[in-house]
Amino acid sequence: MAAHETVKSPEFAQFSRPQEITPALRRELIDCWTAVSNAGGAVLAGGFPLPPVSTRDVGPVVDQIVHGLDPRRGRLLVAAVEGVLAGWLILRRDPHPLVTHCGVVNHVQTHTRFRGLGIGAALMRRVPGIARDEMGLERLGLAARAGLGLEEFYAKLGWAEIGRWPGALRVAPGDDRDEILMSLAL
Repeated sequence: MAAHETVKSPEFAQFSRPQEITPALRRELIDCWTAVSNAGGAVLAGGFPLPPVSTRDVGPVVDQIVHGLDPRRGRLLVAAVEGVLAGWLILRRDPHPLVTHCGVVNHVQTHTRFRGLGIGAALMRRVPGIARDEMGLERLGLAARAGLGLEEFYAKLGWAEIGRWPGALRVAPGDDRDEILMSLAL
């Protein structure tokens, strides 16, 4: 889908229990993550290799995420356009007792077919309300890969850069990137 095409506004769904994830949604999550990773997206995770990746690589990591869903500790937020998964993210409460008032946003993804349509921004605009109103969180954090303009994307949505871990992410031999730490007060 090209950015110039007319697209309906995304519809959002939130999942907070593993049993809510249908086999079809699981396949769409895996397909999205595979496509995004293979296109150079910054959503790599422990558990599978650097691109190119296959559904066989991504599936077990998606399953771990699904099994971690819980109304108090972890939510999956999905954006769909005309019934097709367009993007998703994970919102988690930090489990440590000193910071249970804080949450973390992970795996923010827009399927490559829906890039440039504002899906990622729409997902990120929904997160603060869910975190604050439904999970009782007071602050959110996320980590982003330098070199892709992600810090500017998140800053436009109200997030503040609070630090960097220089050279922490080795994308490829000779291509080390900073990990950018960002925060949002709710």
